[in-house]
Amino acid sequence: MTTIAANLQDVRERLGAACRAAGRSPDAVQLLAVSKTFGPEAVAQAFAAGQRAFGENYIQEAVEKIHALRHLGLEWHCIGPIQGNKTRLVAQNFDWVHTVDRLKTAQRLSDQRPASLTPLQVCIQVNIDGGANKSGVAPREALALALQVAALPRLRLRGLMCIPEPAANFATAMAVHAQTRTLFDHLNTNGLSLDTLSLGMSADLEAAVSAGSTMVRVGTAIFGKR
Repeated sequence: MTTIAANLQDVRERLGAACRAAGRSPDAVQLLAVSKTFGPEAVAQAFAAGQRAFGENYIQEAVEKIHALRHLGLEWHCIGPIQGNKTRLVAQNFDWVHTVDRLKTAQRLSDQRPASLTPLQVCIQVNIDGGANKSGVAPREALALALQVAALPRLRLRGLMCIPEPAANFATAMAVHAQTRTLFDHLNTNGLSLDTLSLGMSADLEAAVSAGSTMVRVGTAIFGKR
């Protein structure tokens, strides 16, 4: 067993234990392997160990990997910031985008999504705790943006994504993630049909699962330190 395969097994066990502790089904939370800065060979090792969905932050690097590994039929998620000159690359190559925080970006992604592909699955990134250096729409602005994004023809709005500031302990981390879950529920009571909460990373996945995450983004615990 490769190191990556062993790490994946450990993370899956953590995820299963977190689901059981929260009284949730083990298949209620999808594992997204964050492969930024690691080459195609590392992704291929994770694939051989059963992983199918991968998250990337750096668009040009990701596109090279997507093309190199196209034969594997992987699912690719853009989880990094999107500059205006990169929207076409994202629209043409990714299956998901987690970092929509402006209508202009969403509009460009919709306009540039090829008709031959299924609609781009998107999450709105929310700055839930007001971190000064964090991307994301303010919670009070999320509903208006979500309704606009949901109306775009080549996008399918799936939910919310958040990267809160690091928390000192489980209870603090869970409380912040629970704020995103509350916002998610608020959006659904206002006419949306969201099903995805992209919350939690290597250090806080247990707290995120307890708060209701449906997708955790794990990189270091799978691939090692960058």
